[in-house]
Amino acid sequence: MADFIDTDRIEDLLRRAEAAGPDEAAKALDRAERGEPVSLRDVAVLLTAREAGITERIHALAGEIKRRIYGNRVVMFAPLYLSDHCVNACAYCSFNAAHRFPRRRLTQDELRGEVRALERMGHKRLALEAGEHDGECPVDYVLECIGTVYAMKCGNGEIRRVNVNIAPTTVENYRRLKAAGIGTYILFQETYHEPTYRRVHPAGPKSDFVRQVTAFDRAMEAGIDDVGGGVLFGLADPRFEVLALMLHNEHLERNYGAGFHTVSVPRLCPAPGADPGVLARPVDDETFARIVAVIRIALPHTGMILSTRENREMRRRLLTIGISQLSAGSSTEVGGYTRRPGGTARPQFEVSDERGAAAVIAELLDDGRIPSFCTACYRSGRTGDRFMALAKSGAMADVCLPNALMTLCEFAADYGDDDFRWKVAAVTERELAGIPDENVRRRTAENVGKIRSGGVRDLFL
Repeated sequence: MADFIDTDRIEDLLRRAEAAGPDEAAKALDRAERGEPVSLRDVAVLLTAREAGITERIHALAGEIKRRIYGNRVVMFAPLYLSDHCVNACAYCSFNAAHRFPRRRLTQDELRGEVRALERMGHKRLALEAGEHDGECPVDYVLECIGTVYAMKCGNGEIRRVNVNIAPTTVENYRRLKAAGIGTYILFQETYHEPTYRRVHPAGPKSDFVRQVTAFDRAMEAGIDDVGGGVLFGLADPRFEVLALMLHNEHLERNYGAGFHTVSVPRLCPAPGADPGVLARPVDDETFARIVAVIRIALPHTGMILSTRENREMRRRLLTIGISQLSAGSSTEVGGYTRRPGGTARPQFEVSDERGAAAVIAELLDDGRIPSFCTACYRSGRTGDRFMALAKSGAMADVCLPNALMTLCEFAADYGDDDFRWKVAAVTERELAGIPDENVRRRTAENVGKIRSGGVRDLFL
């Protein structure tokens, strides 16, 4: 059952928020600033309030929470598309089953070529993506791909964490994915507004709203304790979507001890063959920034992911008010990282930030941020409720910055030029000096020295 998404309750909250007095948003922010729990009513009010100065306060508080919990770290990743075969008829997607184009899935040799290309960019964390097609892209094929990726040693390193974004499946199949060593299981609800959901998913197994919204229950029952949700903003009222995300997170916490490990915030954008009517209600930049900031206030310890759907300027802006994970150098087509110039392209959606990974990473560093390639939590068993308990206690800060610095120094040594390595050295010295625990500071400095001079790799706390 999917009755935890209580549409009547959400709509009542929004009606009440519209009628709220001018000082209610200020009081909600006062409570959040004191570290008190943020209620669903608070979230509704913060999404709706238009009083002078409230937007600035929301952004300022979200930025302060982001800095306090995440510092200046930004986790880097890239998507890798395995197959564009799909049996669904999603109105917003290029892979819609009704579209006629030459479809493909990667062979294992082609997959190795894609992984080598991504490793040359310095990536250590991938998100495997695929359309839904039990014949052309069964779970057995996805499992084979996961094994291939983890088995590879290429160039200066290897992929250390494979997250998976595939269609809902059975508890048994989730157990198999868990046994294969996946990191986070990612699934976008697309929209929690059921009438809209049914309209934009007219055919195929994805048209089953309940199957989609209960997928994380089956994944959690199978032992996958890191799950990542998301909404495709622009399909329905974005305020409704945020409140539904909060209810879904509450449901997971109540029943499994941990809510979303990450929340993705993709915004609807053009895609080849997409229904023009679906694109008729775009979420403007200011509303989108408000959404990101309010989610950060409501879910302070949940990672927030932004893709290359957004342009360079918007990505820089949202990093200051909530985003903690960023894709770079992304391709949204099957075989896109090794496609020869002039070859046929069929991306799932249009990319707005088309810069290569090196340019994105260099800009982050120039902006005072620390690009992080860390995968230590997953590999150390700090997942699910264990991760959240440590994060909420503040203990994660003792390892996150050191591990980010070590992975950045490794990236600089293996992929950076002299100028980039000089910048990383200066940032590392500055950040090391700010680590309060003497033992942690010493161990981090020792490991950085091993990485720089001895060619040692994959060190973490």
